Amino acid sequence: MTVQISTLSNGFRIVTEKMPGLQSAALGLWVTAGGRHERVEQNGIAHFLEHMAFKGTTRRTALQIAESIEDVGGYINAYTSREVTAYYARVLKADTALAVDVLADILRNPIFDEKEIDTERHVILQEIGQAHDTPDDIIFDWLQEKAYPNQPIGRTILGEAERVEAFSRADLQQFVHEHYGPGQMILSAAGAVDHDALVKQAEGLFGDLLPRPGRNAEGALFHGGEMRRVKDLEQAHMALAFEAPGYRDPGFYTAQIYAIALGGGMSSRLFQEIREKRGLCYTIFAQSGAYADTGMTTIYAGTSGSEMGELLDLTVDEMKRAADTMSDAEIERARSQMKAGLLMGLESPSSRAERMARMVQIWGKVPPIEETVARIDAVTREGVLAFAEAQVAQSAAALALYGPVDGAPSLEKLQARRAA
Repeated sequence: MTVQISTLSNGFRIVTEKMPGLQSAALGLWVTAGGRHERVEQNGIAHFLEHMAFKGTTRRTALQIAESIEDVGGYINAYTSREVTAYYARVLKADTALAVDVLADILRNPIFDEKEIDTERHVILQEIGQAHDTPDDIIFDWLQEKAYPNQPIGRTILGEAERVEAFSRADLQQFVHEHYGPGQMILSAAGAVDHDALVKQAEGLFGDLLPRPGRNAEGALFHGGEMRRVKDLEQAHMALAFEAPGYRDPGFYTAQIYAIALGGGMSSRLFQEIREKRGLCYTIFAQSGAYADTGMTTIYAGTSGSEMGELLDLTVDEMKRAADTMSDAEIERARSQMKAGLLMGLESPSSRAERMARMVQIWGKVPPIEETVARIDAVTREGVLAFAEAQVAQSAAALALYGPVDGAPSLEKLQARRAA
């Protein structure tokens, strides 16, 4: 399997990987226009625009968009993150050109019908309400807000309800004008694909787009802090975060392996100590998320209000112990989990297409899988212990608490416990 990359004269990029033996293709358009590219008054508009993509174009009605893909047995969808908005489809080999045409249509020819805008506005407001009714969902938005206060990367992707209520057709058009230029777009495809055919089709569909400067994402600065919302719920929820490396940082793989060993599975330290030995919770995990220039080690758990204090104290204690005693065996297990997750995921053309798009956005190329595996293998126990020590002793922290959490310790008390 060979990755091929081509760039049109206007900066539009096409990246593909043919996967022998497959009869289907996964493909999509990844646009560098996510939540962190919004101005404060635009918060939530990237996500609103994603919703409007399927609501009709100058060539197809909303129903025709859905039928054109589903009539051939495929599916089409989209998502918005803080750094990208993606529009993607999965179809059989013979229908690849159709899928590209539909995706190009919804990006280039949206009509933004006023009635559809109002309908979708109501849908998004329901989505915001649902998020607020889902404690183990909304708590991560609050954590992000405290980690990166007053910054685009710290704001919710859905936006605040009052802003969503005010977005107009002109606002949507302005965001497209600012961010949907050819230099911000990547067509990525994997599976039963023909690179040359896709490049030729992309030239016809996107070659006339004029370059646009876009708006560079504001640099992220992790501050930290505490958000506590007391509510009469069955469970108390906590999310704790520490600054971690971004994608481009050499320490990225060290942070990933540390998080997996700390709380990435049933054999991890947090799961074994807090759930298996003490029965304090049903769910507890740690993960390391990354952006272009920053990242977070995040720990989440839910427990009873009366036991939240003990759970938080044990979490800090386990982090401190990990900085001293994390073994070669634990690190090797985490390394194996990370490599297996990567390699198993790449058996899916959808995962390959998404990875290629992100790699091209970050690096301008797609590093060979062997290079990525070598970087994972290069992580040492000394490096993990040094990172673990920095997480405990140096990293700023953010804490979000939700539910019957009035008796939970403050972030200040947890910081003192870290330092003790």
